[in-house]
Amino acid sequence: MPNINADRMMADLKELRSIGAVETSVVRPALSEKDMEARRWLKRKFEDAGLATTIDGVGNVLGRSSKPGPALLIGSHSDTQPRGGWLDGALGVIYGLEIARAMAEDPATADLAVDVVSWQDEEGTYMSCLGSRSWCGTLDPEVEKAARNGSAGMSLTEAIAEAGLTDVPRATIEKDRYLGYLEAHIEQGAYLEEGELHIGVVTGIVAIRAMRFRFHGEQNHAGTTTMRRRKDAATALFEVAHRVNQEFPKVAGDRTVWTMGRVSVQPGAPSIVPGYAELDLQFRDLDEGILDRFEEIASKIAKEVEAGGKKVRIEVERTRTPVRPSWMDEGFQKHIAGAAEATVPGKWQSMPSAAGHDPMVISEKLPCAMLFIPSIGGISHDFAENSHEKDIVLGCRVLADAAASILQERRNA
Repeated sequence: MPNINADRMMADLKELRSIGAVETSVVRPALSEKDMEARRWLKRKFEDAGLATTIDGVGNVLGRSSKPGPALLIGSHSDTQPRGGWLDGALGVIYGLEIARAMAEDPATADLAVDVVSWQDEEGTYMSCLGSRSWCGTLDPEVEKAARNGSAGMSLTEAIAEAGLTDVPRATIEKDRYLGYLEAHIEQGAYLEEGELHIGVVTGIVAIRAMRFRFHGEQNHAGTTTMRRRKDAATALFEVAHRVNQEFPKVAGDRTVWTMGRVSVQPGAPSIVPGYAELDLQFRDLDEGILDRFEEIASKIAKEVEAGGKKVRIEVERTRTPVRPSWMDEGFQKHIAGAAEATVPGKWQSMPSAAGHDPMVISEKLPCAMLFIPSIGGISHDFAENSHEKDIVLGCRVLADAAASILQERRNA
């Protein structure tokens, strides 16, 4: 199996971390100046590894092996959240680079083709999984045209022009070249750390649903409006939120999650009875049956609260197109599991991903698999995000062994 160079890999991760470094971490949003600087740096590193490399018209960095294939594509994304961690995305890209180098250096695997990629805007600065959608040919031109950076107000079209990519061709999936796609990532949760495990073999990426409740009451004076006469939108909101937390656990699975992450109460003054309020509810699980039940329960709660004497009208709607679960390839999972057992016997587990990743797009076109390493404290999307260097190195070794096993199996078939 290929022998990764741990010192080289860690040096690359730390150098990439320096591009856009802020305090202890990285600020490198998609198509920003620092994002494009990092992509040009990656292009040079990919070329130094012997890969024919391009930065395409949305900013994907794709390094193509000179080997005829069939190839494995390995990578992730190098853009970050507005105040993100240094490993989210970057880990998988540098793993891909190191695996391509290690394969080429080992005579037993030097004939195997590994292509490496850094996708653009997985984090959704303009559009979630922009780069992988573009590569897969599933990017809706009208959706792309309407995409904007919510914080900066710039359109995606303007950002692409500012990055000098307007007239640059866009890479598309090369027919018949790929066996599949592999991606490594930090877990972004605490299951591995709490279980004292080193590797997670991802079974699938969860489905996501979201609902919004709008509460229509009557704004009035907080001192002169009696409790009996009030039509308090906020009180109705609090009751719905409380009942969601009472009822959802009755049907939830072990890994089902739900979040009420945005609340708006208007006019938001302590001496005014709120006349309007909004509550956003999101829930995730691999089992869509559970999510169906959540939608039914949430709608029922809203109707009951509306009819329960609060004198508040409640509207309920879906606020996003449901994201279906994405299943990882069972054969690839077996190769990763075998490599994990050989490297860290008994210290790995199969598990779902509760966060979205590019494989949820790419799995529509290619077999995919993912590997997780532990996150310290289960923290991600924050400057405190980190993983132990031992786990970073172990993860790369496991993914390299799995990649070689997959390609050798195909070569010997």
